[in-house]
Amino acid sequence: MSKQEISVFWFRRDLRLEDNVGLFHALKSEYPVIPLFIFDDSILDTLPKNDARVGFIHESLSRINRQLQEIESSLLVKKGKTTAVWQFLLKEFDVKEVFFNKDYEPYAIQRDSAICEFLETNKTISYSFKDQVIFEEKEVTKADGLPYTVYTPFKNKWLEKYKSMTPVQEYDTAVYFANFYKNSFAFPTLEQIGFVESLIKVKPHNLKFIANYQDIRDFPALDKTSYLSPHLRFGTVSIRKLVNWAFNKNDVFLSELIWREFFMQILFSFPKVGTQNFKSAYNGIQWRNNEEDFKRWCTGTTGYPMVDAGMRQLNETGYMHNRVRMVVASFLCKHLLIQWQWGEAYFAEKLLDYEMSANVGNWQWAAGTGCDAAPYFRVFNPEIQLKKFDEKGTYIRKWIKEFDLGYKQPMVEHAMARDRAIATYKAGILK
Repeated sequence: MSKQEISVFWFRRDLRLEDNVGLFHALKSEYPVIPLFIFDDSILDTLPKNDARVGFIHESLSRINRQLQEIESSLLVKKGKTTAVWQFLLKEFDVKEVFFNKDYEPYAIQRDSAICEFLETNKTISYSFKDQVIFEEKEVTKADGLPYTVYTPFKNKWLEKYKSMTPVQEYDTAVYFANFYKNSFAFPTLEQIGFVESLIKVKPHNLKFIANYQDIRDFPALDKTSYLSPHLRFGTVSIRKLVNWAFNKNDVFLSELIWREFFMQILFSFPKVGTQNFKSAYNGIQWRNNEEDFKRWCTGTTGYPMVDAGMRQLNETGYMHNRVRMVVASFLCKHLLIQWQWGEAYFAEKLLDYEMSANVGNWQWAAGTGCDAAPYFRVFNPEIQLKKFDEKGTYIRKWIKEFDLGYKQPMVEHAMARDRAIATYKAGILK
């Protein structure tokens, strides 16, 4: 009996049916399309069983599956090593073509290269598409073709290119929904994947505050941020729809979306930044890396209210306000002289919106070791930051319940820590 000839669309960081480039092209192919998601053991095995991000992925896939069931189709969800899953699929079906959207992180590039090679040896054609960014890889470069390593000229070039094609094309996938493969695959529970529901949840995104974003974004007590970042991370929203909308709404908000692409371009062009300093001259810094100090930072017990409130918010919710992220990152690297990789790894474990390029980029910015970084002698004063951005203490009282009962003394005195950091950096920067 001959096997069914099909195409496969492989969902990864694009968990939506609407305005999905790779899915659009898959549905235009001549074969019925099986939509696939793989829970990759290589990633899952490193995560706690109550990881909230896995729960959000499962919830997003369930939503997609319900949409597909309305048109008599369904989502095929598999768990295992990616190569093993593809071996299974090629045995079950005559897979003619595979479509997916590109991912630019080092592990994803390596994985996709291996899968494409495997598919090619089995006479299956694969196609990849740009979907999670407006401009990818080498589309925004200097005149000599080299990547930008400073944000402002990158932003200017990005805007120049965008304005020449405004609005960016969006893709109406619904026109071709009839080409989904008609079947009812069993949809696994979270427990069947090996995980349990987390008390931490991803919040719905909210764009109603964007009009005056520049006036409110630095004040954590207002709680008027978009909560978009996890949705961008997992692709439950379209970057094209978002940028086309933001372009006419708020320049500062748009700039934040461009920062995201800048950091992606840096990680793609300089993959070493995932684990190493962009500026190798900073490799000689003698970090203290005191484990007890790191533990106090992680648990939000440093004695600096803004630092502690931020870390407690992160631990309890998976979120941290952007202004507060800068303060806690600076504190770890400068006040405690703990290298940025420790903090980056902790954020990677806890943040709902963890994205390697942005996380690494922002940590290296705070540490002064990155491509477009704060100078090493800039040391945020957590007390001044508190007075400027949470003057009434509303934010810190939300997360530090015992604050008014006589809060603990700071674990390190600011002036001493600042002088120590500047001296340590100055001595350690290689000539």
